[in-house]
Amino acid sequence: MPQKIYIKYMVSIRCKLVVRAALDAMGLHYSNVELGEVEIREILTPEQRAELEKVLLKSGLELMDDKKAKLIEKIKTIVIEMIHYSDEQPRINFSHYLSEKLEYNYTYLASLFSETTGTTIEHFVIAHKIERVKELLLYDELNLTEISYQLNYSSVAHLSNQFKRITGLTPTFFRQLQQYRKRIALEDL
Repeated sequence: MPQKIYIKYMVSIRCKLVVRAALDAMGLHYSNVELGEVEIREILTPEQRAELEKVLLKSGLELMDDKKAKLIEKIKTIVIEMIHYSDEQPRINFSHYLSEKLEYNYTYLASLFSETTGTTIEHFVIAHKIERVKELLLYDELNLTEISYQLNYSSVAHLSNQFKRITGLTPTFFRQLQQYRKRIALEDL
């Protein structure tokens, strides 16, 4: 049964390479090395865990305790479920929503999240919202006003500005570009 371990400050490709090298040197089998998280196929013995921790510390990385790692995963899960799987966003401030849901002070959650993942909760939320906007634009069932309301943007202008800042494209151009690509793909059949 795979075991997930969480590594603090694993936010670059170099860090991922260091972690892979350490796991390979120890003869551990892994199926996934992502930012902040490693899935190991076997259960680590206390000795293996201590050895891994020692090797990682030499590179400025450290294993996180399970309580903090689980809290980070809960934050990510709440954000993903709220943005991708909910029909409507809560109409309260997201920081209040997250604090109430997890029963922790938002300042603590934000600090832990950014320290661990290398990004802020706000940026994580924005990235997911923009991906959801892209998805909704591709479905072509909702207009921008409906999308901005569904994702709890204050206005279409706010959504459009954020979308352009992240993607470099306006939502309208993105939608047109995707329709054009679809049309070409059909003609090539």
